[in-house]
Amino acid sequence: MKQGWMKVFILSCCFFLITAVLGGCQGDKVNEASGGFKAGKYTGQAEGKDGTIKVEVTMEQADRIKDIQVISQTETAGLGDNAIEQVKKQILEGQTLSVDAVSGASLSSQALVAAVEDAVKQAGGDLETLKAAKIKKAGEGKTEKLVADVVIVGAGASGVSAAVTAADKGAKVIILEKTGVIGGASNLSWAGKFYNSSVAVENGVKVNVEKEIADWIVNNHWRVDAAAIRQYVTKSGETYDWLKSKGYETTFINFAGEQLHMLPAYDTREKLLRNMLAESVEQHGGQVLTETTAKELMTGQHGEVTGVKAVKTDGTTLEITAKSVVMATGGYAGNKEMVKESFGFEGVNGGLGQNVGEGLKMAWAAGAKVPDNFGGQMLHQTLARATAKLKKEYSSFEASYPLMVSYLPNFMNVGPSGARFRDEAATLTSVAAANTSAFNGPYHLVIVSKSQLDALASKGMKGVKAPELPGMPPEFYADFKDRFTLEQPWDNAEKVFESMVKNGDGYKGETVEELAQNAGMDVEVFRAAFNNYAEATKTGIDTEFGKAGEYLLPMGTEGPYYAVIAEVNNLGSVGGLLVNTKFQVLNDKRVPVKGLYAVGLESEGVLFNDTYVGNGVGLGYSFTSGRLGGESAAAEALGL
Repeated sequence: MKQGWMKVFILSCCFFLITAVLGGCQGDKVNEASGGFKAGKYTGQAEGKDGTIKVEVTMEQADRIKDIQVISQTETAGLGDNAIEQVKKQILEGQTLSVDAVSGASLSSQALVAAVEDAVKQAGGDLETLKAAKIKKAGEGKTEKLVADVVIVGAGASGVSAAVTAADKGAKVIILEKTGVIGGASNLSWAGKFYNSSVAVENGVKVNVEKEIADWIVNNHWRVDAAAIRQYVTKSGETYDWLKSKGYETTFINFAGEQLHMLPAYDTREKLLRNMLAESVEQHGGQVLTETTAKELMTGQHGEVTGVKAVKTDGTTLEITAKSVVMATGGYAGNKEMVKESFGFEGVNGGLGQNVGEGLKMAWAAGAKVPDNFGGQMLHQTLARATAKLKKEYSSFEASYPLMVSYLPNFMNVGPSGARFRDEAATLTSVAAANTSAFNGPYHLVIVSKSQLDALASKGMKGVKAPELPGMPPEFYADFKDRFTLEQPWDNAEKVFESMVKNGDGYKGETVEELAQNAGMDVEVFRAAFNNYAEATKTGIDTEFGKAGEYLLPMGTEGPYYAVIAEVNNLGSVGGLLVNTKFQVLNDKRVPVKGLYAVGLESEGVLFNDTYVGNGVGLGYSFTSGRLGGESAAAEALGL
């Protein structure tokens, strides 16, 4: 009996072992040769330009990626999300992590690669093999020759406008855009200024043209082209009607007496511009080539510009001959080294990453003059470094607390050293706020005391006697506009500011001295500035900067104290090419380089001295210069 039981036991054990082995073979396969690699699905993530990108990667072999699924991402619609899909396709088709970043969305591109790398590491995959593999582009070594009357380089607001008017004049136009998106910065902008447009006049708002021109010239210290300013002020109103006739209708706003025109809804703009190109450029036999990057201007034996060399994403080289070439490449604000060298600015690029200055460099190489006022930037908004991280923990309204205090005149502002540097009422005007800060350093600090934070928590901005709502761009508060009131209490205010400090985007100190130390300020400098400011809040007289008494909010007598890191947003560079009123690019002798034109930001330096001081001018000028410059380029090409 015992012997029979023992046989049954042994047979059962053998069966169990066999089942276990077989079961293991049916689960994740272990690749011994690759040091324990397991095929299967793995989740990876990385920080993109606008948030975290999370992916699920299916690994088939140690060096083979079977599939990539994007679980979540918040990259810019039409640019960042498009880049993610393109890079994903490159990785899968080439079985490589050595892929090209998509023009204009390098951060999004790099983030997707990093997220996939994260997943591959978890699987124990062969990263070195995947990084070593190179993609062979189908068009490498091939050259295609095209012919046009006018070539436009760049398809933002100015480039599209130039292409449309040139085509409407009868020119065969080829427009090149290195990204996959038409519209450029206009897709992100709010409003443009079209002086004395028909709709503005209908609404009873009319600008005194001669006074506007005279004040403009004086405000820019006379270091501008008076003819260019006159042309913009007197001709931009026509641009409103022209855009409307093309189906791109803007909405007039009387913005404290300024004639601003809101662009169409964000999600409709690219389609409207594509329709304009289709109905003019393509109907006249021209072409719209996206994901095609201009590399060099072709020139003749007398220095005249005769066309453009460009490269498509598949590696094919294009040689496009033309009688007129229009540069509409959007400046160089995305090139931080170039901005630092030319202007000394170290803040945030709030424009497009693809604008890195290669258009300017091509034009300079072809004989264009570098303007005497080269370096100007469009500094236009204040940002709080804390916002993005806080939005992962709190509602958008709560996450914007540090940002909102940076737009109010009631709080003390100091530079990196701890010295106060301005009348904080400058925060009420975007251009003044941006330029006073940038002149002071790469960032400034907004000081908020315990008593001030308590007042915000209990009574909202009314509790700190805010004169008006923070003057942030509408897109900054679009998703919490129902709570964006002076009376709305700031729930969780202390908790939010504590998180800001924890995330490294602000500082805290129980005393003034401790705050200075933690923020890297000079203790003596900050203590003196703080004491002087505190005295001003008591007397109601600011002897240092003349700040109005109603903005001198008491700081209280006890800590903690917080410092918000506030930075300046650069919407774009201003200028780089000198043009006349036909938008012909000038050489060192201020004579036109034959066949070369420039519109948009590349040519805007003729309007401003050393930095942009307009409101809506950037966009208004882009559409207007494009409209007029395209006509001039077509006229030369067609001999009109």
